[in-house]
Amino acid sequence: MSNGDEKYWYNLETGQVEFGMISPSADRVGPFDTEAEASRAPEKLQERSRAWADEEAAESGWDAGIGKGAE
Repeated sequence: MSNGDEKYWYNLETGQVEFGMISPSADRVGPFDTEAEASRAPEKLQERSRAWADEEAAESGWDAGIGKGAE
């Protein structure tokens, strides 16, 4: 057994938490240490995606003027 076989994964296709690498890799995210962590995978993905987009926007100057009271 590999380490991933003893972890929890979130299946993006079914929306279910799985123990071990049951589903094809394209359908799952993880690994997570607990079932509870795996069940929060969609929230974590959104948070990370938002953070990456904000970081990229800041690096590219896309956020210039936002929140600076431009009239």
